[in-house]
Amino acid sequence: MNSLLRVLGSLRHYRWLASGALLSSLLLTAAYAVTPQLFRWGIDRGIAAQNSRVVLLCAGAMVLAAIARGLFNFGQSYWAEAASQGVAYDLRNRIFGKIQNLSFSYHDRSQTSQLLTRVTSDIEQIRSFLSTSLIQVISGLVTLITIATILILMNWELALITLTVVPMSAWLMAQFLTRNSDLFRRVQEQLGDLNAVLQENLFGVRVVKAFVREQPESDRYTRLNDRLIQTNMQTIRAIRNTFPYIFLLSNLVTVVVIGYGGAAVIDGRFSIGQLVAFNSYLLLILQPILLIGFAAPAIAQAVASAERVYEVVDAAVEIRDRPNAVLFETCGGRITFENVWFRYPGASTEALKGISFETKPRELIAILGMTGSGKSTIMNLIPRFYDVTQGGVRIDGRDVRDFQLNSLRSKIGTVFQETTLFSGTIRENIAYAKPEATLEEVISVAKTAQMHDFITSLPDGYSTIVGERGIGLSGGQKQRIAIARTLLTNYSILILDDSTSAVDARTANEIQTALDDLMRRKTCTSFVIAQRISTVRNADRILLMDKGRLVAQGTHEELMRTSPLYGVILESQVKRGRAAELSQELKF
Repeated sequence: MNSLLRVLGSLRHYRWLASGALLSSLLLTAAYAVTPQLFRWGIDRGIAAQNSRVVLLCAGAMVLAAIARGLFNFGQSYWAEAASQGVAYDLRNRIFGKIQNLSFSYHDRSQTSQLLTRVTSDIEQIRSFLSTSLIQVISGLVTLITIATILILMNWELALITLTVVPMSAWLMAQFLTRNSDLFRRVQEQLGDLNAVLQENLFGVRVVKAFVREQPESDRYTRLNDRLIQTNMQTIRAIRNTFPYIFLLSNLVTVVVIGYGGAAVIDGRFSIGQLVAFNSYLLLILQPILLIGFAAPAIAQAVASAERVYEVVDAAVEIRDRPNAVLFETCGGRITFENVWFRYPGASTEALKGISFETKPRELIAILGMTGSGKSTIMNLIPRFYDVTQGGVRIDGRDVRDFQLNSLRSKIGTVFQETTLFSGTIRENIAYAKPEATLEEVISVAKTAQMHDFITSLPDGYSTIVGERGIGLSGGQKQRIAIARTLLTNYSILILDDSTSAVDARTANEIQTALDDLMRRKTCTSFVIAQRISTVRNADRILLMDKGRLVAQGTHEELMRTSPLYGVILESQVKRGRAAELSQELKF
């Protein structure tokens, strides 16, 4: 219940709204409590005494009580809803901000769909609990205490018999919550699994259709949907096994009151008005018991959802600033890897094994190797997307972990192997890291990325809307926008991770020529994960990777003479280049 208590603690930020809801709840209880007394007064002093004046006064008072109940009920609902919306707003912002700051390793281990479910469905469960179920519980408890006191004052013997239903019902609901909290958590987790399949199919709809996998994917979704339905039916059976007993106890108490109270009226120990009032109070005391009973499943769901939300909120940020971290302001160009070992979280083997090298100022470093050799992993360690397992990465003699993270990354321009574009215009995507950039600056980097001519050929030019994830653009066009986006940043170190793999050879050479000039003039050091021979030949030095180890380094000519593996990789790239050229010819 600790997570739920934290949710309740967050109401302190909306104490006036919560206080308004609580005050309205108390006044609503008072308005309900006075109504049976008006009944008793009207029956005993009005109808039984044939006093029409008392009957009229009683009727007027009941109308006023009804109006008061309507007003207080509205106030209770309005203030509770306002407070719950505020808490949900804060939780959404808090969990989104935390997701933004969590390390790559956390996202490697987490399903996107589960995170989406926590931000949407789980927070909505919490909001619904605060706006409805919590008020039902508080109002129910206040009503129970108030009405129980009145019943005891009216007839303590009958009241004690009547109130035995309260502890029995409380015990049944406590048993329900204890036994079924894991069940409600499983519902939310299975909903996340269902969303995962939906998300994968929405993102990969082209692959699904290309391989004619519509029916198998529908079957997979149906299986998970069936599992979710079965778990939901378990929750319904759990409710069925508890709440009928509560309702039975409530009905039995009504029978006892009518029997005992009727006998008391016949004996003259109770007036008819008192019996009607007592029975009305009984209904009032049974109502909160039932409301609390109906709120119990929502409480169980809120507990499960709160746990899932705070799992993300409390997740450790593995990559963070050290105490007394300094700004990364200038780069001399000397980047050093000292016996670096690295293993991805959860992996059984090291991705990098004893990597050591040092760059020189304004040096262009090409990294070459077979798939899975550790090329991208080396690049991920420089901006601290991950921290080394052993060894150290230094810039101008200082460990990268000594720099403030934001200042370090703001000086490193990275074009990732996988291109990500956002919904918006082409100009907004290029200026993503520098929203204040002028159109002239955007055009300049677009020309360097060989994208300007294509953009200006579009009807809306730089105001053209890019579809979700760049749908409507080719792979090469998306890569060139990503290059332009990076070039617009204030980078000192440039990292190009296979950034022209989807671009045809001629355009890639034009981009590379423009980039070579920029890298020589603007950067202190540049890294290129190379897939084309032209890039390799232009590099000042080539790092040759194999199975996580740096097996050789040198210029193109040196490696041609000394490394058989280098020749094998170049030969495979030649074949890949010819295949790409043939593919381009077939398109025309």
